[in-house]
Amino acid sequence: MERLIERVQRFTAMVLAGMLIVVIAFSTVHLGVLIAEELWVPPRFLIPVDGLLEIFGYFLLVLIGIELMETLKAYFKKDALHVRIVLEVGLIAVARKVIVAEPNTVPSLTLLGIAALILALAAASYVERRANRETTHE
Repeated sequence: MERLIERVQRFTAMVLAGMLIVVIAFSTVHLGVLIAEELWVPPRFLIPVDGLLEIFGYFLLVLIGIELMETLKAYFKKDALHVRIVLEVGLIAVARKVIVAEPNTVPSLTLLGIAALILALAAASYVERRANRETTHE
């Protein structure tokens, strides 16, 4: 029974990886189209700040997809999730939220929550790196 569950998990992870590859490929093409559209709108070759924010937000979204692919790759190699990769995905996702969010329209309590989340992810990343360094030195 345990072997069947392992096979189902592995199959599911492979299907997820395949779907993620498709999503990343189409998202990258969409990002290219978005950049081309922003460059083509008059005044040509000058991207307004709103367009840049949209492009950077979408760029980070594609980057999150790539980091998720790295997580799946690590799962296939060692059959375990790497905490560092998961923390990096979280940091990129929060960075995307900060870049895309309009500070004037977001409630101050939400901004405070985002700041707390950044601090928590940074602290967890620091602890993970320090623990990893101590493990490799022993």
